[in-house]
Amino acid sequence: MTIRQRILKSIYPLVMKLSRKSDKGMIALKPKSAAANKPPADLKLTLSNGKEEALNSYLGKKVLLVNTASDCGYTGQFAELQKLHELYGIKLQIIGFPSNDFKEQEKADDKAISEFCQVNFGVTFPLAKKSVVLKNVGQNPVFRWLSNPSENGWNSQEPVWNFSKYLLNEQGELIASFGPAISPEDAEVKKLIES
Repeated sequence: MTIRQRILKSIYPLVMKLSRKSDKGMIALKPKSAAANKPPADLKLTLSNGKEEALNSYLGKKVLLVNTASDCGYTGQFAELQKLHELYGIKLQIIGFPSNDFKEQEKADDKAISEFCQVNFGVTFPLAKKSVVLKNVGQNPVFRWLSNPSENGWNSQEPVWNFSKYLLNEQGELIASFGPAISPEDAEVKKLIES
């Protein structure tokens, strides 16, 4: 862990307190009037170990998709995501998507990212291969689906910063998105996981 990462980890509670009032503390729930959702049945993701998995292999569980970075003020959320993983492991699948899209806060390669997450936060949930999460030609197909209302039924919001979160229900439908300032352990997040 670098000196910067140690400082960020130690001030994480303050970062969360200050940013909760910002627009990064947004919560968006699927509107009742939303168009029919096209579940991401044919989408595949490549994990950091190179293994390819179909997103529909997680049907039957809720899925929390999170774009991550190791050198961000929100990096402390890795520990909170791990707690959720341990608490709801049977009914929830968490997948981290490392990305260098925001202020180059994820410069490491996949192996170094995985090691950092395991050593410093005890992360055991899967991490995808580092990729682009913002809208452009190289955007990860999962994040393209998450931010395209013609595919997911209602949401056009791409990640606004590292640790933006998207929740799918057991049928693979996008039901909510949470800004980075919303803790993974927030009551609203847990309520949706438990429902």
